[in-house]
Amino acid sequence: MPDSSITNPTLAPKEIEQIPGSEIPYEKFLDCIHCGLCTAACPTYLETGNENDSPRGRIYLMRAVVDQRIELSNAVKGHLDLCLDCRSCETACPSGVQYGRLIEPFRVDVHKMESSQGKSAQNDWFHHWILYRLFPYPKRIRWALLPARIMQALKIDKLLEFFRLQYLLPQKLRRMHNLLPRLRPAEPSSPEILPAIGTQRARVALFTGCVSEGMYSHVNRATARVLQANGCEVIVPSTQTCCGAIHYHSGADREALEFALQNLAAFELEQIDAIIVNVAGCGAMLKDYGHIVDEIRGVPTEQVEQLKKLATKFQDVSEFLFELGPVPPEGEIPIQATYHDACHLVHAQKVQNQPRKLLELIPGLTLVPLNESTICCGAAGSYNLTQPEMADQLGKRKLENILATGAEVVISGNVGCTLQIDSQLRQARKPLYVAHPMELLDLSYRNQKLQM
Repeated sequence: MPDSSITNPTLAPKEIEQIPGSEIPYEKFLDCIHCGLCTAACPTYLETGNENDSPRGRIYLMRAVVDQRIELSNAVKGHLDLCLDCRSCETACPSGVQYGRLIEPFRVDVHKMESSQGKSAQNDWFHHWILYRLFPYPKRIRWALLPARIMQALKIDKLLEFFRLQYLLPQKLRRMHNLLPRLRPAEPSSPEILPAIGTQRARVALFTGCVSEGMYSHVNRATARVLQANGCEVIVPSTQTCCGAIHYHSGADREALEFALQNLAAFELEQIDAIIVNVAGCGAMLKDYGHIVDEIRGVPTEQVEQLKKLATKFQDVSEFLFELGPVPPEGEIPIQATYHDACHLVHAQKVQNQPRKLLELIPGLTLVPLNESTICCGAAGSYNLTQPEMADQLGKRKLENILATGAEVVISGNVGCTLQIDSQLRQARKPLYVAHPMELLDLSYRNQKLQM
């Protein structure tokens, strides 16, 4: 391994612009004491056993690029791109290494360098049209999914699969087809103000997201009803937008900043107690606005301070309800369920016990422990589209652990995990239902049964 006494060389300003990671505070690299405790928690290292696919290995690689001891070769980029950014290493690390604050700005710098050279992978058709032009916009997603809804209703999709016609699609579109769940009818738009039920205890805003609103609008409506049942007046601003995670995690920081500023304008921070998020990946991004805005060069000081204030308002719905003190639901849901810890909830937001405590309030529901619950399922935002081989390996690993529980329902607090786990279950022909915690709580509050 490289000598840890090597320090960052003094670089001219022009050189700094050409070396990815050069403006990351160098002490963040030095926080790593190379103990290796992170390796047992890293999903990619568990699968490959390659030190370069571990968090400390990637820190070595990034630091070596900054120190100009190695070039940013395709092999180095391959190891860095294979990282899920699940942040499980941060949970395992005894030294408090902020791995996310290393890998994310480093990737942004790589993207900028490659874009200036006209060879950025982010300029391909998939990033341009699907990740950047479709996913961040729920209305576009609904329109794009209309043919799929019609095909599912008429069972044409089953006919296409029988004749294996999906294999005529490009690989990424074929994977999107495989990830597509059984689509429910799209819910009507929510009113901008939803009154509290009973005595008002809080006034909150609901962040509805993009893919979550486009594909799982019923979860957003369930979340709002649960908040209302707990005495919350719920504000749903129509001008809110995507959190920007899709762009930022693929290196497009300026575009992510534009989304952040639009969300800043959408929420009246002085009028609300919290902004509630029900998607783990979105929540982690939104809570990181304060860090991210420091990493984006040239942002006016006023906007920096405003975005840092905005970041403090976001809370995961389970986190918020647990702190508020939940009203016990009364409707019985007699099922055995297992709970999967979404990476960006348990590792990035440190929210682990709260969802379980809320679910334990539901009469009749039994939670069965899940082995390796905190190991990534392979979704990781768009990772299961851009790194299909590793995503499938991790998906199968998660599937085996889920099936070993004997549970009837899998519970997840992240839309990406829901898509990934549901896809693995369908491919294995295992009829387990994948639900969000708020779906089950909502049914219990309304004394309704789960339709699996």
